Amino acid sequence: MLQALLTGLVAGAVVATQIGPVTLLVVRTALRGHLVGGLAIGLGVATVDLTYAALGAAGAAQVLRFAPLRLALGLLGAAVLGYLGVRTLASAFRIRFGAETLKEVRSPLAALRTGLVATASNPLTIASWAAVFGAASTAHAAYDVPSAVVLITGVGVGSLAWYVLVVGAVSLAGRRVSDRGLRLADALAGCGLVGFGGLLAYRTVREA
Repeated sequence: MLQALLTGLVAGAVVATQIGPVTLLVVRTALRGHLVGGLAIGLGVATVDLTYAALGAAGAAQVLRFAPLRLALGLLGAAVLGYLGVRTLASAFRIRFGAETLKEVRSPLAALRTGLVATASNPLTIASWAAVFGAASTAHAAYDVPSAVVLITGVGVGSLAWYVLVVGAVSLAGRRVSDRGLRLADALAGCGLVGFGGLLAYRTVREA
């Protein structure tokens, strides 16, 4: 069981450390002083990671071999990331530090929803988690149902722990960032999200 837990923790943390669209959203939110919002996004990411890991372990990756479904899910995910990117870019030109409108200051629930949607926008990662569980089974880290449950739980905890560290570090740094720096962070995050969306769309169409 301990091996399964450690494997899950490491897998969740390693996947979370990869720079992706959600990382950009977390950094952007934390830089603007929304500590709870950043943590809520991280919780959303960990929730989806745990869910997709469970689906991967359950064999859902087999369903994704159906080409039309892969194409539809991939393009949908690309559209979601593109939307989030454009919205973030727009905020780079209108939000000023300390002058956000009530609509623009995210509540924890809204931030959680953003984390869930942004992470779930790429369901093709279920196949990656299936590969992780295949390797874990070969290494005897997940050899039965209880150990698989422990491993999946470890994935969620490891992912969340990484984002807690990121939010804490970025929040401290954000106190020294100027208004111009915050707008630049929004611009970079927006471009990154649009770029990730375009890359997902390209790969989806290419592999279809």
